[in-house]
Amino acid sequence: MKLFLRLFITFSLLSATLNAIEFRDMYEVSLKKDEQTEIFVKYENYKRVFRLRWTLYTNEGLVIFHSYDKRVFQKILYLNTKNQTFKVFLKAKGADFYEVPYLLVKFEEFDFKEHKAKFKIFLSDKKSQIEIQYPKEEE
Repeated sequence: MKLFLRLFITFSLLSATLNAIEFRDMYEVSLKKDEQTEIFVKYENYKRVFRLRWTLYTNEGLVIFHSYDKRVFQKILYLNTKNQTFKVFLKAKGADFYEVPYLLVKFEEFDFKEHKAKFKIFLSDKKSQIEIQYPKEEE
C-alpha cells in the first residue's frame, strides 16, 4: 500500500509540473526611463507590435505604458506584491477562447544605480500559433 501511495504521489506531482509549464518562450529586457522595446507578433495574415516603456518609479511603484494592436494602456506595477505582472492577449478569443496565446509581462527588479527597470516577458502559446520577433541585442 505504501508503494502504491508513493507512486501515486510521484505521478501526481510530475503530472502537475508538466502541466504548469505553459510558457513557450521567455525574453528579458532592461529599460531606462522612456526607453521603449518593441516585440513583433505574427500569426495568420496579421502583423502586430507590442510596445513597452516606463515613465516613473516612485513609492515602489513603476508606472508603465504598453500598447498592442493600436490600443494603449497604463499600469502601475509593484515588486513583491500580486500586482507585478499583466497579460496581453495576442489574438481575439473566437473559437479558441480556451487556448488564446498571450504575453505575460513581469516586473522583476529596479536597478537604482543604472536607473533601469528589468522585465521578463513570457509567451504562452500552447498551439504554436504565434511567431515572435524580439529586438536585437545592442553590443
